[in-house]
Amino acid sequence: MKTGLKAFFTHFFVAVFFVIVALAYFSPVLQGKVISQNDIKLFVGMAKEQNDFRKQNDGQEPYWTNSAFGGMPTYQLGAYYPHDYVKKLDTLIRFLPRPADYLFLYFIGFYILLCCMKVDFRLAILGALAFGFSTYLIIIFGAGHNAKAHAMGYLPMLLGGIILVFRKKYLWGFVLTAIAMGLEIRANHYQMTYYFMLLVLILGIVYLVDAIRNKYLKHFFTSVGILLVAVTLGIAANATGLMATKEYADWSTRGPSKLTVSPNGSPKEKSSGLDKEYITHWSYGVTESLNLFVPRLFGGASIEDLGDDSKTYDFLIDQGLPRSKALQFSSQVQSYWGDQPGTAGPAYIGAIIFFLFILGLFLVQKKAKWWLLGGVLMSLFLSWGKNFSLLTDFMIDYFPLYNKFRAVSSIQVILELCAPVLAILALVALMNPSIDKAKKLKSFKIAFFSVIGICILLFVFKGSFSFEGPMDRMLKENYGDELYALIKLDRKAVYNSDLFRSFLLVLLTATLLWFYMKEKLKQNIVIIALGALIVFDLVGVDLRYVNKKNFVSKRAMNQPFKEMALDKEIKKDKSIYRVWDQSEGLAGGGRTSYFHQSISGYHAAKPAGIQDLFDYQIEKGNMEILNMLNVKYVVQQDEEGRSYPAINPEANGNAWFVSELKKANSADEEIQLLQGLSSKQEAIVNTKDFPNINRFAFRMDSTTAINLVTYKSNHLTYKSFNKYAGVAVFSEMYYANGWNAYIDGMPQDHFRVNYVLRALRIPEGEHTIEFKFEPEVVKTGSKITLASSLLLGLIVFVGIGFSFWKSRREEENPEA
Repeated sequence: MKTGLKAFFTHFFVAVFFVIVALAYFSPVLQGKVISQNDIKLFVGMAKEQNDFRKQNDGQEPYWTNSAFGGMPTYQLGAYYPHDYVKKLDTLIRFLPRPADYLFLYFIGFYILLCCMKVDFRLAILGALAFGFSTYLIIIFGAGHNAKAHAMGYLPMLLGGIILVFRKKYLWGFVLTAIAMGLEIRANHYQMTYYFMLLVLILGIVYLVDAIRNKYLKHFFTSVGILLVAVTLGIAANATGLMATKEYADWSTRGPSKLTVSPNGSPKEKSSGLDKEYITHWSYGVTESLNLFVPRLFGGASIEDLGDDSKTYDFLIDQGLPRSKALQFSSQVQSYWGDQPGTAGPAYIGAIIFFLFILGLFLVQKKAKWWLLGGVLMSLFLSWGKNFSLLTDFMIDYFPLYNKFRAVSSIQVILELCAPVLAILALVALMNPSIDKAKKLKSFKIAFFSVIGICILLFVFKGSFSFEGPMDRMLKENYGDELYALIKLDRKAVYNSDLFRSFLLVLLTATLLWFYMKEKLKQNIVIIALGALIVFDLVGVDLRYVNKKNFVSKRAMNQPFKEMALDKEIKKDKSIYRVWDQSEGLAGGGRTSYFHQSISGYHAAKPAGIQDLFDYQIEKGNMEILNMLNVKYVVQQDEEGRSYPAINPEANGNAWFVSELKKANSADEEIQLLQGLSSKQEAIVNTKDFPNINRFAFRMDSTTAINLVTYKSNHLTYKSFNKYAGVAVFSEMYYANGWNAYIDGMPQDHFRVNYVLRALRIPEGEHTIEFKFEPEVVKTGSKITLASSLLLGLIVFVGIGFSFWKSRREEENPEA
């Protein structure tokens, strides 16, 4: 019991230390400030209507918003679900102000992982700092990729649970795996979870080979069985969100396309997910991957602040530019020249961690080395994307679900997880007195000279690099050859300075370890000194990209967009309509969504229907599409570049009766027929999808009318009058999995017309029509979530009780 209390207090004070470090790095949060994140600003714009709905309806959840893309479910916009106890646990763990909460999560998750691997708590702290301050994991805060940071924070914990089970700690391994899996899924970044599962697959292969060689297959398959149950339980505790997301994903651009012809008329590549060009648009350069070791080897971020210590600054001063103007320009130098379209910064894991990782390859003998190395290589090769098309094309074409995710370069997060683990295991081995000193020394020398050799090669052969990037033609056109040549010199300068920086850090680390192996330094001194060097190394680079300048007042983020004169002008119209800002295109931002209902927005998984309408019709100038979507205002720019709202007098309104339904026999024909559509009189129905439609012509007269009388995003009420039975079209997105139609309170079947809109057959006379969003997936999912959460809670309770009983029994019978 005393040992248990000692361990508890050790871990408690380690957690307190991590809290202090997280708050110290993000100290502006102590002043009530928040980090400015562009993606989050756009998310706030997208989620404005649903947040307002909650406030106005006592916390009720709408599950649908009309503020973006013409209408979409809110499943990926922060929807709240019944019985979401995993979310409550997640909130309890992330108790610090954002983004310090995510940094703390990095630390504590990695610390738990290393403790599960039986690493001494001092070295576990070292590893946690190295992982948490890994540059990419900090940069994503500035970019606003909170869900990615959230998911990355729980991956080490999940890995720790898996390792515990394989260590025959079945009960607590099961509990940790189930809880961590539940938290990981709740983070809602399935791309990160998917990449992690590729690592687990490698781990499983390594353990299976080892089990065959050492004849413990029974334990292996027992462990796999336990883990499958734990993972299933963790997933089931998030059933509502997962089921809703799957349902929406099939309706979005992440699902299979219904079209076989591209907008230009050529055959469309058949795919069940995203197209290859989109998936591999952000592909890491092969040589660029060395910025894992040298941060600005390829220039760092797309925009770097080089200050007054740059050739560019000196040139501008010589040209007579005021110092403030020269500094302003040199603080935004386009220094990146790698293969990607742009980047917020390098995926730098630290020169010291890189050196220790290489040392681990030679010194560590555990089977962990092989799955960690496998994870690093898998992550690295797949991050190259189109630069390693043989592997990438295989994964896209044949590996399940791989084609659902874009930006393949982000798979390097697995490398950033694995490399620090092996680096710490190298220190564990180096400090293990049972390992032969000669072996340690030999491994140390090989690692040291290998890394120093890389430094020398990068210095000697730097002349083989052009220091020119794919976007440089624009630089030449904008700034001229002379200034462009100086920007290239600045790229070379940061290449040299960061290369020397990494060389010096490796040299200092090697010297420290050398004196330790020669017994000139005590272990604790070495650990503290290494910790200081690692923090100096990583934080020094992190602060280039995320620092106090990134923080703003809470109001600036909660109300990210300023209402302009055009917004006030549009809001004078109290009817229900849509707005399109042409400068936003389809996916240019969430500003319009913040103030109005919009047909644009900002989301990685847009509704496929609206994307198709833009690609095939709107971009070709078909105004009838805007009319049928009830776009009443189009934001344009005058000759002086000022934005103003142009009214569209032809907008169809909220609903209208049509006199004719035109048949289409396929999705291709349906979208092509929109080109000549008179949307106020005609509608197109795909009879392949709706074979029960058997009447196509309808009578109307001057008294025929249908009007929207009450509006909520999830409940629309109309009044209609028609002497004849007819078909009404509604300027709302058709989404079969949730929207239900009612006529005078009685449920009715509705169908899709004009590729994306709802239509309803309405009998003659006067009627009340309602559309209610009543997603069955939420009702079903919440039942599964509740049952799974209760079962998981019961297992944790039994586990605690069993552990307490076992420790008491050992105290009472120490010889048992």
